[in-house]
Amino acid sequence: MKREPTGIFEKTSCAGEDVLAFVPYPLQELPGLNIDHNLRRLLEQSHLALGRLDALSTLLPDPSLFLYGYVRKEALVSSQIEGTQSSLSDLLLFEMQEAPGVPIDDVTEVSNYVAALEHGWRRLGEGFPLCNRLVREIHEVLLSRGRGADKSPGEFRRSQNWFGGTRPGNAHFVPPPPESMDRCLTSLERFLHEDGTGYGPVLRAALVHVQFETVHPFLDGNGRVGRLLIPLMLYGAGVLAQPLLYLSLYFKQHRDRYYQLLDRVRLAGDWEAWLAFFLKGILETAEGAVSTARRLMTLFEEDASSIQKRGKGTASILRLHESLRRKPVASLQVFGEMTGLSVPTVTRAMLTLAEMGVVRELTGRKRNRLFGYTRYLEILSEGTETLVD
Repeated sequence: MKREPTGIFEKTSCAGEDVLAFVPYPLQELPGLNIDHNLRRLLEQSHLALGRLDALSTLLPDPSLFLYGYVRKEALVSSQIEGTQSSLSDLLLFEMQEAPGVPIDDVTEVSNYVAALEHGWRRLGEGFPLCNRLVREIHEVLLSRGRGADKSPGEFRRSQNWFGGTRPGNAHFVPPPPESMDRCLTSLERFLHEDGTGYGPVLRAALVHVQFETVHPFLDGNGRVGRLLIPLMLYGAGVLAQPLLYLSLYFKQHRDRYYQLLDRVRLAGDWEAWLAFFLKGILETAEGAVSTARRLMTLFEEDASSIQKRGKGTASILRLHESLRRKPVASLQVFGEMTGLSVPTVTRAMLTLAEMGVVRELTGRKRNRLFGYTRYLEILSEGTETLVD
């Protein structure tokens, strides 16, 4: 639905050039949205899908088994949107300080994303509100190491930024100048805490995401923080018992459409087209998460059943398999500590699982070998192929 622009252009200077920066109006001044039959249907379907996802997290024997891998998949895809080239195996190896041949800055970024997400939901779980202070804390963790560590982690920018194009003068978009940005952030924080806006948590998350991306308050890491806000808002609002919904893969698969719709909101006030896109993403992503969790549970059950049929050494192999469910990549020594079994016993059990095709050795070394749970990694890696422009 076409309207007027959702903000004004302010003349400012950036890198010696005069540019027009876009300053969005507060979300409190949002015109009445046209929630037609299509949007209402999408909203209802999204809520049902979120309900199924939330129910699944309470029905899983151990939700942490799913969270461990799924959070890392989100971190990987969200970082790929920014240009990293890591894989899920790279990240898991890096977390064990074993990352031969991996671009260290890339995998550090992904690891930081995991830590930032975990920090955010831990703080919300402790009762801390989602506010500008927490957003800065998340950003500080996100840029704590590697690329971006020199871009004022945890601090809102005090200078003009821009993105797209080769210089400010031909930039695709120029966010608000710092003095206007501060007012925008104050209004956005107030909107986060207002319950009387008439919008439920899902629509509020959609609106806040656009506003945050438009304000672009950091020198680096805005896209990743903006994507993190979605599951954190839903978690903080009690829509999900666990922060299990991540839209990065959906945004990655529809990257051009995503950026087009952000522009349409800013320049033509077309919130409805954005909301339809966002709700479809919620629906697809929630259904995909449920499907992935069920596939993993089926995988675990089938592999356990195959192990039980082997007879000799079954108890040790099953204990190792249980550890692989909790940590899909590790060394024989680590699995020995997790299972309480001796390294020789773990080695024999691991070699049996390798013969069965359940695991594979990842390093190609004869010593200090690392093993990965093959199908577990394959299922979670779906959709994480690096972006090609």
